[in-house]
Amino acid sequence: MEPQNEQPEPRQNNSRVLLWVALVLVLLGINGVLFYLNTQKKTENEQLTTQVQAKDAKLEAQIKEFEDLKANYERQSQDLQKLGLSNDSLVARIAGINADLLKLRSFKAGSFSLAQQKQFKQRALNLESQLKKKDDEIAALKASNETLYTETTTLKEKQNKLTDTISTIAKTNRELSDKVNVASRLQADNIHVSILTSKNKEKDDDKEEFKAKRVDRLKVTFNLARNDVSPKETKQIYMRILEPDGAALYNLSTGGGTFTVDGQEAFYTQKQDVVFDNTKQPLNFVYAKGGDYKIGQHTVELYEGGALMGKTTFTLK
Repeated sequence: MEPQNEQPEPRQNNSRVLLWVALVLVLLGINGVLFYLNTQKKTENEQLTTQVQAKDAKLEAQIKEFEDLKANYERQSQDLQKLGLSNDSLVARIAGINADLLKLRSFKAGSFSLAQQKQFKQRALNLESQLKKKDDEIAALKASNETLYTETTTLKEKQNKLTDTISTIAKTNRELSDKVNVASRLQADNIHVSILTSKNKEKDDDKEEFKAKRVDRLKVTFNLARNDVSPKETKQIYMRILEPDGAALYNLSTGGGTFTVDGQEAFYTQKQDVVFDNTKQPLNFVYAKGGDYKIGQHTVELYEGGALMGKTTFTLK
């Protein structure tokens, strides 16, 4: 009877083997599923990382584009200031770009959505278009200014040349006028001095030396030399008699006064108005001092128009 009780053991062993095999297969299946799920998760994470990096790259590119736009608009603003033009509109655009940059820099990593990318890209395109249009306007203004500058420079050069020409003509005219004035000055020829005594006798000495005590009046005679340049008109002829010490005989009661010689005031002894007729007309002055004359050499000077016409000397002893 004992051998019959030991027969079921092989079946029990087979069941255990099958159970272990099934368990192993289940574990392998679970591991396979987990491996697959992990692989899928890793792939999804890598894709997400790639997408975030792509968004971040586009965000950085967009920020750089707006920074370039800002720099260009600031350059335009400076160009307009140099041209002396108003730039209020550009100031407003620069303020708008600063606001856009502030918003772009506020986005977190990976949060720059496709819609936002399109929105800022379109705004950048609009700003770029306006920038180019303004650049064309500024270029035209600069070209116009350069043309005006060239024309102004040319006009200034012509004006300077004209001014130089006018100055040259004026200088030439002054020189000619000076020459005419010099040429038109009258000259006294044949100046001669004689004395008149108290008895109205005229004494003439070839050496032009007279006794002082015999002199009552002095007589100076001369001719106006021919001058075809000087106009025929009334001339004022001045006579100065200088004593040996250089002082001019001067007395208001005898017709003396002052006049200008070489820009300086000087005393004259007598004067007379003469109508110049260019005929070598003779003239004379008769002067009475009314007192004793000094001994020594005296000088007689004749002037017209403030210029010396001629002079001579005589001696009293």
